[in-house]
Amino acid sequence: MSARADALFEMADAVLCTDGPVRTLVGLSLAPEHRRGHGALYDAINNGQIDLQRLRIALAGLPLPRAADGRLVLAVDVSPWLRPDANTCPDRSFCHTYGRGKDQHLMVPGWPYSIVAALETGRTSWTAVLDAIRLAPGADIAAVTTAQIREVVERLQAAGQWRQTDPQILVVLDAGYDAPRIAHLLQDLPVQILGRMRSDRVLRRATPPRIYNPIGGRPPTHGSEFVFGDPATWGTEQAVTITETRLYGKARAQAWDRLHPRLTRRAAWENHAGPLPIIAGTVIRLAVDHLPNGGDPKPVWLWWSNVDASEADVDRLWQAFLRRFDIEHTFRLFKQTLGWTAPKLRDPDAADRWSWLVIAAHTQLLLARPLAADLRRPWEKPTPPHRLTPARVRRGFRNLRAKTPRLSRNCGAYGVSRPLGVPWRSSLARLCAACRPLGVT
Repeated sequence: MSARADALFEMADAVLCTDGPVRTLVGLSLAPEHRRGHGALYDAINNGQIDLQRLRIALAGLPLPRAADGRLVLAVDVSPWLRPDANTCPDRSFCHTYGRGKDQHLMVPGWPYSIVAALETGRTSWTAVLDAIRLAPGADIAAVTTAQIREVVERLQAAGQWRQTDPQILVVLDAGYDAPRIAHLLQDLPVQILGRMRSDRVLRRATPPRIYNPIGGRPPTHGSEFVFGDPATWGTEQAVTITETRLYGKARAQAWDRLHPRLTRRAAWENHAGPLPIIAGTVIRLAVDHLPNGGDPKPVWLWWSNVDASEADVDRLWQAFLRRFDIEHTFRLFKQTLGWTAPKLRDPDAADRWSWLVIAAHTQLLLARPLAADLRRPWEKPTPPHRLTPARVRRGFRNLRAKTPRLSRNCGAYGVSRPLGVPWRSSLARLCAACRPLGVT
């Protein structure tokens, strides 16, 4: 933080230590952890400066959750900050929203953010957020997502999170992304793309072997059609697995190998140099017996950027896709508890600044996870320490903060202060000298 650093730091503390959800931005100035007035709070949001590149590098260097085989699993999704009544706010886009009415999907003006997070294994509401980008109006979602994933993977490699002997990083996408195109653009990176496809898609099989045709004509470029909605075109599966689950009953996964979309020279491929590529992958159909709410289950179609999938790969992939929904818990925590979309900000840069403060606060909850005590309500069931949700860790964060030095201007706990006019570097050296004997770095 290079400008309004103390106010921004105390604002993040207030987000973590305020009782209950964050309803308004000005309400944070009433928290004891925020020792400034409400004017300083708004000044920090509007005029403060955060070195986002350094923050991104710091997030990539933290301990990250991994799958059972030691693989990094990243989820990418877009969450909107809706601003329908802010007619004077610049850079608003139409955001696709769900659940604002019975079976209604609406386009509401707002600021959409593309967020990348590392997923854990098993049932959990924790994720490790690694990056966030506000999408500009009319942006090419696939191109922006590709550049974002590339930067995240390169930072993970530089931080030592992935080495040559490690399994490839799995990136999980929802149905709104062009998974084959993203896989083609990232083919030089050690990543695998797993994306959901609509149930009305039509893919093609591998190019058939060339045979002599006495009639003549150009040899076919694509094989026969694979129509998701027509079982007669499916043929024999490459792998089939049946797994008994607690919530969905029997989960049956079928996999077909070497299927690709038929590309045409329009839209994203209009200016592609050379012949259009054939992006082969594995299609997985997941069907379950029932849903937890009793609704009618519909099959889920997945496309994996690799081929020759085994039964173990099929099981690992569809379970990794179900873990993608953990990022929805993170979005709900951001909006309903940490107050991500509560402020009525006008400047998009201020919105970015506030969004990264919320991400930093969530990261501190992740780091404090093994230290927090379960301060449960009388009506809540006891939870083991390793199973606490982010909201329950936040309840005890004020007690943890009291045991750590304050890194803003005055460190009253250890008698270190930064007088006016004294550079922060010299004060930081004094802080390190005071805290090093206590094990604080």
